[in-house]
Amino acid sequence: MSTVTAETKTLSTYIQDRIDEFSRSQKDVARYIVDHLDEAAFLTAEELARRAGTSSSTVVRFSQALGFEGYPELQASAIEEYRATVGGEESGGRMLFSFDHSEFEASLGTDHANLEETARKLDQSQIDDAVAALSAASQVVIVGTDQMAFFASYLRHTLSLLDIRAEIVTSTAGPSLQRLGRVDEDTLLITLSSGRSHALLARAMKLAGHRGARTLAIADATLSDAVKKADLSLYFSSNSPSFLRSNTALMALVHALAYGVYSQSEEEHSERIRAYKLK
Repeated sequence: MSTVTAETKTLSTYIQDRIDEFSRSQKDVARYIVDHLDEAAFLTAEELARRAGTSSSTVVRFSQALGFEGYPELQASAIEEYRATVGGEESGGRMLFSFDHSEFEASLGTDHANLEETARKLDQSQIDDAVAALSAASQVVIVGTDQMAFFASYLRHTLSLLDIRAEIVTSTAGPSLQRLGRVDEDTLLITLSSGRSHALLARAMKLAGHRGARTLAIADATLSDAVKKADLSLYFSSNSPSFLRSNTALMALVHALAYGVYSQSEEEHSERIRAYKLK
């Protein structure tokens, strides 16, 4: 493998340092490895390509761009970093979950690990800033496409219980774009993304920038374009042994944000919540 990687840096650090050198498809592979090392370390090139939304040949070319002979050498480096991580004090010297149990246990175990990984990668200042931005916004516009549309709708629902006006943008259809067009300097724009960001998110971020709106990106890739352009960002882990990404940590994050807003003015919100529970 690359001398620089082997002697001075972990694989994740080396990838992050060189992220701007890669093609778009290679960046998808890079982001997946950095954010899902505990999963990527045990995937074949074909499985990694599927999770990253690209081809196995791109995975091989990415490996070679890093200085490896091929994917097996990159995978060996990923496994080495993963074992060093789970063998450290932070994890108590044991893996969060194993890779040799039933599919049911693997799914639940991975979701448990996703929650722990999400908690590790977020710091209190990020949470406090996001809660403060939600509490102060005159209106909130939430952008999420495909499966993220469900979470956009659910976040809107939780905010409505706290009397925060929120609208969702889930497609490029006329009504959605009309809602996006209402963004102004008093708006908090929230983008939700899992995997490669939809072009609509980039469009929304650009509009928010022109109109002076604050932005919050919630994503499962710390190196995503939305995160880079946002004023605030929150990460969630979406590892999954299945054919779909896991959204367990995202759901927990939505709940945590709503609870954070609620706890700032509990007396103010209590009557409204009580009325909702009686329905």
